[in-house]
Amino acid sequence: MQSLKVIAITHKNLDLNEIGKLHLDENQQESVLGGVKINFGFDELMYLSTCNRVEFIIKTDTEFNPSFLEHFFTFLNPSFSQQFVEDLSAKAMVYEGEEALQHLFRVASSIDSLVVGEREIITQVRKAYENCNELGLTGDMIRLIIKQTIETAKDVYTHTDIAKNPVSVVSLAYRKLRELGIKNEARFILVGAGETNTTMAKYLKKHQYANFAVFNRTLSKAQTLAADLQGIAYPLEELKNYTKGFDVIITCTGAAESIITKEIYKTLLAGDTVKKVVIDLAIPNDLDEEVLKHYDINLIAVNNLRDIAQENIAQREKELYKCEDLINKKIEEFQHLLKERKVELAFGEIPKKVKEIKETALNEVFAKDLNNLDTASKEVLDKILSYMEKKYNAVAMKTAKQIFLND
Repeated sequence: MQSLKVIAITHKNLDLNEIGKLHLDENQQESVLGGVKINFGFDELMYLSTCNRVEFIIKTDTEFNPSFLEHFFTFLNPSFSQQFVEDLSAKAMVYEGEEALQHLFRVASSIDSLVVGEREIITQVRKAYENCNELGLTGDMIRLIIKQTIETAKDVYTHTDIAKNPVSVVSLAYRKLRELGIKNEARFILVGAGETNTTMAKYLKKHQYANFAVFNRTLSKAQTLAADLQGIAYPLEELKNYTKGFDVIITCTGAAESIITKEIYKTLLAGDTVKKVVIDLAIPNDLDEEVLKHYDINLIAVNNLRDIAQENIAQREKELYKCEDLINKKIEEFQHLLKERKVELAFGEIPKKVKEIKETALNEVFAKDLNNLDTASKEVLDKILSYMEKKYNAVAMKTAKQIFLND
């Protein structure tokens, strides 16, 4: 269990825009994470990135001291400045063994989230694992850990009120938008057609907003979302040419660089000088900082939802104790499961060896004696040996588990 380690960079120890610099889009993950695993000799590796955290779940016996962390972050992105690498290394949280397991359970249960009680994190954890597993980065240990992590989160959501009247970053952002008094005839530009904007679209549709232009890198996804909103779909590259104006931009892509530059924003305004609303839920932000310097904007971003998020935590604080108790029980459960799995792996070769002994006995040691038996006798003997083989394997495994688990 001590080989389980987690490097966590979250909203608790670093600015969200800085966390965004650690984001790897799907095209980068295979090459970058594969290189990290090979270079540092990690047994297993999983990468989790959300709007308020980036985490690396690792199986390794390597010691994670400050010097290692600097090497790790430099290798992850050689373009990082030395100052940024030192800052990351100083602020990153490192968890090991049982502490790492507890941290993962808390993350998936949303206890460690910016918005406590939001259920999206459990899906994000599952998808992050599936992606890293497809890339060949994970193995048996992380598989077991993520399975138990998701089961723990489901139990927390089921048996406590932590997610009662659930909120999320999207719902908080929408609440801020409604507070601005945006009229139903307002013109919306949606940049990105992923989960976040699709969820936001449900709120907009419910409250009868109806004027939408949807831009996305994959046009078919933009068309699907636009059809649901009765809007018009465009490929992302057409954003720089859009001159029909807007009142609200809602943007959330997985791009590593800003999507809406100062030049593009000027084009989108189409000569309008009225103060606009931009909801930017991307990490890193899709809206370039230069836009904020030159234009007066009502910006709703993850960073400025913190106050509402803190109110949300206060409302759910009494449930946190129940959650922690449940998580501690799940940790004990997992330690038992891990011991069982170790026994299974250790004794995994036994059935194969027993089968080899049986085949040697039949085909070599007692081959001449068997030739003197009639067909019916051979069939009975084969059934007896197969039965004994199966029972022996079961007894050996059960006995081993009892000895190891009691120990």
